[in-house]
Amino acid sequence: MTKETNIRKGKPIEEENRSWFSGVWGSAKNTLLDRKQNVDMVLLWLIIALVVCGIIMMYSASFAYAYYNRDGDSNFFFRNQLIFAVIGLVGMFAVSLFPAVRFKNFNLLVLTISTVLLIVVLFLPKVNGVHRWINLGVTTFQPSEITKFAVILFGATWADSHADKMHTFKWGVLPFMCVLGASAFLLILEPHLSCTVIVMLLGLTMMWVGGTRLVWFAGLGIVIATGIVAVILSGQIGYSSARIEVWLDPFADPLGDGWQNIQALYAISSGGLFGSGLGNSRQKYLYISEPQNDFVFSVVCEELGFIGAALVIALFVVFVWRGFTVSVNNPNRFCKLLGIGITAQVGWQALLNMAVVTKMVPNTGISLPFFSYGGTSLVMLLLEMGVLLAISRGSTAKRI
Repeated sequence: MTKETNIRKGKPIEEENRSWFSGVWGSAKNTLLDRKQNVDMVLLWLIIALVVCGIIMMYSASFAYAYYNRDGDSNFFFRNQLIFAVIGLVGMFAVSLFPAVRFKNFNLLVLTISTVLLIVVLFLPKVNGVHRWINLGVTTFQPSEITKFAVILFGATWADSHADKMHTFKWGVLPFMCVLGASAFLLILEPHLSCTVIVMLLGLTMMWVGGTRLVWFAGLGIVIATGIVAVILSGQIGYSSARIEVWLDPFADPLGDGWQNIQALYAISSGGLFGSGLGNSRQKYLYISEPQNDFVFSVVCEELGFIGAALVIALFVVFVWRGFTVSVNNPNRFCKLLGIGITAQVGWQALLNMAVVTKMVPNTGISLPFFSYGGTSLVMLLLEMGVLLAISRGSTAKRI
């Protein structure tokens, strides 16, 4: 016999191994193809639309500021944001192939990494007077962006594992108070008030959808409000009281603290119904301070007008609707809660950012998802979108 054979099948072992490998590869390939087909396409196209619109508007808002502050390099912010968008989109599609229910296994790891990084950043040199960024040489990294996801992931995991006990104080309130309290304390030390607000809102959202009784929210609200007042009075984040005064009357200091709010209002009011046209904003020419960041929506209003701003708002509204739809229709409770939390993060941030820009609430420095400049924020947000797309694969929501 010239070649060893398999006694049971009567085939050469080499041929059997090739056949086995081909079968495994074919099965894996078909699985990936099936997963791609099962992604909720409405949600996917909404994410892509927000990314594309966000980069275009960020570039339009930033090129003048970049020219004057980056040695004539008008494309500085656009180029960086585009690179991070590509990295984020690749990561999003990779994460979307991962079984959503398995993210539960990374709960403690993500929470630990978040806490450690929030502590580490406090011992690093200040950037713009605060401890928010870790300098990686080629770019900077903002640990607080991981904290948002860590709180959502913890909330989904805990609420799923203790579903029958979430109505009690011991299991439904105390664990959240500990995690939220620790995270908020570290964020305030940076200080980073805007992220503290978002993290608290996300924690309360996860408690709400997780099954915490309404009666506990009243007591928790009193504790949080008392803590905020105590922190403000302590002077740890003294700038917050100044921001409230500016919010009440920005024209009391039009050339100082009120400048940003006033210029944003000028931009919004000059947009009219149809706007001045893409790229034709006047307020972005060194009137709005750093227009590529938190106040990019004011440039959207000026250049695209009421109609364009309404369409951008509609994009976020439809995204939130679709994100909630695919999440609540996922049969797995953990996936359901995780998807709701991720969608709520985008919704809360968009709502608060637009409220700040239009002077409905005091300026807290909250960025507009997909639109505001920031590598860490965009990459982390797109990775979360990958998680949401993974959740959509198992959703029974009607495909449109």
